[in-house]
Amino acid sequence: MKNRIVRAVAGTFILISLLLAIYVNINWLWFTAFVGANLLQSSITKWCLMDTILEKVFKINDQ
Repeated sequence: MKNRIVRAVAGTFILISLLLAIYVNINWLWFTAFVGANLLQSSITKWCLMDTILEKVFKINDQ
């Protein structure tokens, strides 16, 4: 369940930042790049900040 939440949050952040880049300011693409870099980093290190936040806030522990 935690992995689905992480993917949903990442996808939502990307879509929102793309819309903000189109309609507000092109610099919102930096946020898109940040999310993508975090996804890449988590695939390499197997550590994700959103996992840690979900564990502490909602006590979600998927093995």
